[in-house]
Amino acid sequence: MSLFRKKSIEALIRETGQKNITLKKDLGAFDLTMLGIGAIIGTGIFVLTGVAAAKHAGPALILSFIIAGLACVFAALCYAEFASTVPVSGSAYTYSYAAFGELIAWVLGWDLILEYGLASSAVASGWSGYFQGLLAGFGIQLPVALTSAYEPDKGTFIDIPAIVIVFIITFLLTQGVKKSAKFNTVMVFIKVFVVLLFIAVGVWYVEPDNWTPFMPFGFSGVATGAATVFFAYIGFDAVSTAAEEVKNPQRNMPIGIISSLVVCTVLYIVVAAILTGIVPYNMLDVKNPVAFALNYIHQDWVAGFISLGAITGITTVLLVMMYGQTRLFYAISRDGLLPKVFSRIDKKKQTPVVNSWITCLIVSIFAGLIPLGKLAELTNIGTLFAFMTVSLGILVLRKNKSVTEGRGFRVPWVPLIPILAFVFCGYLILQLPASTWIAFGSWILIGLVVYFIYGRKHSVLNQHQEG
Repeated sequence: MSLFRKKSIEALIRETGQKNITLKKDLGAFDLTMLGIGAIIGTGIFVLTGVAAAKHAGPALILSFIIAGLACVFAALCYAEFASTVPVSGSAYTYSYAAFGELIAWVLGWDLILEYGLASSAVASGWSGYFQGLLAGFGIQLPVALTSAYEPDKGTFIDIPAIVIVFIITFLLTQGVKKSAKFNTVMVFIKVFVVLLFIAVGVWYVEPDNWTPFMPFGFSGVATGAATVFFAYIGFDAVSTAAEEVKNPQRNMPIGIISSLVVCTVLYIVVAAILTGIVPYNMLDVKNPVAFALNYIHQDWVAGFISLGAITGITTVLLVMMYGQTRLFYAISRDGLLPKVFSRIDKKKQTPVVNSWITCLIVSIFAGLIPLGKLAELTNIGTLFAFMTVSLGILVLRKNKSVTEGRGFRVPWVPLIPILAFVFCGYLILQLPASTWIAFGSWILIGLVVYFIYGRKHSVLNQHQEG
């Protein structure tokens, strides 16, 4: 049936070599690990830890991070097999085209547009919180109405710093910025140093009494907390988008994906323990909880340094997320499922300039007007849906033995690991509020309308078949 027409893995790999646009295979396992840590450590640890502790998990935030981390490890193994079997850009969208066919690939691509777009908006909102904290350290206060998203009861209407940073990042992207692995590695060391500095200073101010009650909202609160802090792990799938540029992807992809997750999970658990040990959990509902905790124990010099480090780190995450969004638009448009304007490349700058500015407008509207908590929940539901689809995709891929034999990394204990990935992510997705589900369902319905009105007819695969 034409709705489920598939692209063969051979065709996908062949496409990457067309028109001499082959990407240089420069990245090793260390580079991928740094790329993963660079994409993961950002808004999640510096921003959402506070909201999750105050509203959902309390000191049991530690357990929330462990549950979310397990879900990600199982899903990451599935991503690693796809990335080494299909070493092509496009991540889950491309994998679905090979495993499930065009309609499912479109739904997943449309879902990933939501994920990257809202993740960019959430990261920009988090950046704004730390930037304002840094300004406050110099005695500069912005008008309250311009400091956060639209919440009239709090006196805020629009988040101007978030909008400004989105425009600055877009300008950088349209200039043909080449983010080298070396630059990324330097940024990662700055971010990890900042996290370790917080741990080294904060551990001496922990009051064990703050850890009781350990689970104030019950296990359901821990589960909701896990669904919320899941946002902190988003980014490891960015490693899989680098598959075309990896030396020996069969070996290096799984090492990069898994090791970056393990490092970040350990750091997250330690930070969560110290954060809730320093400050009573019910006081942590702030935009910059890590810096807030250091101000709380009068270590203002470290708080300023943390804010600066967090701003640096969050900026690189925003760059990666917005880059991912523009390249996703580009990949889907190249397949004919979105208008060609999204895959139009500026001859002088060799970047999709029009695509980038359209992305900028969408992201800045969301970042400026929608509260951070709502952005994170919507991003999480989109990502969890993608992870569940990729997990099922492994089961489909394994049925085609001619494709998978001798093609690199293989998930151990199939079908157990893909099923565990599906179940863990499914459990987390059910913890998200009804309003998030309604918004997500509406988004998918809009996507189906777009596909049947435009995508199905303009699909490159459809035109090949008709030809």
